[in-house]
Amino acid sequence: MEACFFISRQAWRADFRLPPQTSYKMTATLRPYLNAVRATLQAALCLENFSSQVVERHNKPEVEVRSSKELLLQPVVISRNEKEKVLIEGSINSVRVSIAVKQADEIEKILCHKFMRFMMMRAENFFILRRKPVEVSSIVKNQQGMKRDVIY
Repeated sequence: MEACFFISRQAWRADFRLPPQTSYKMTATLRPYLNAVRATLQAALCLENFSSQVVERHNKPEVEVRSSKELLLQPVVISRNEKEKVLIEGSINSVRVSIAVKQADEIEKILCHKFMRFMMMRAENFFILRRKPVEVSSIVKNQQGMKRDVIY
């Protein structure tokens, strides 16, 4: 049984609707970057339940285990500039998303470090977060998607 998870445009607009008095304009380079990330994630989040080919009755995330090359997708890097990029590594039953955030000065580096530390300390509460010292990295497994109708 295959499960495909996506964000419908109506659900996205309903959840991220801005107040009518707010005039929100994205920069010319941000909108295509975010659209490319969204489209790639929609394609990569088409996951299905797949047991291990090596060990019977094991269902490990293939993007972490890397036991079979035929189950892994090509990693995709979407970059806005040198310091802002998203790495999406997909497999048949899991997706790893790593995000590099622009850190122009010392204050932004400290804020990013504090945010990552906050998220890593609460990794159990965020079912899709990894505890790896990458800027922001998370892994989505097919079991987590089956518990929810839509993954944001």
